[in-house]
Amino acid sequence: MISLDLGLSEITFVRRKLRSIFYNLLNNAIKYTPQERRPEIRISTRESGNFMVISVADNGIGMSAIARQHIFEKFKRIKTDVEGAGVGLYLVNTIVTSAGGKIEMESEEGKGSVFRIFLKLREFPA
Repeated sequence: MISLDLGLSEITFVRRKLRSIFYNLLNNAIKYTPQERRPEIRISTRESGNFMVISVADNGIGMSAIARQHIFEKFKRIKTDVEGAGVGLYLVNTIVTSAGGKIEMESEEGKGSVFRIFLKLREFPA
């Protein structure tokens, strides 16, 4: 199940890069949910200062504190029994930081993760 709470619905951003951000976060949310659990993903957006904050929360397997330290590194994988190359979150982080934004993450093993993507709304405040 995917639920939406779009407090802010428009941003000027490169479409393929935004699509890549969503693809990787949603793909991971589904891929890292235990088979016995129905995936629940909550996507929300809001404005914070000069940023659109996109939040993607899931009820997946979550990550340990040690895993969280390395999750955005290229070719780093937390679970090797799941298909992947270890570049998805690295790519998301690269796209976001290259655009002047940032990414934050909270996660608890067995309970899921929340990724917050901060993308600039405009180059100069209105």
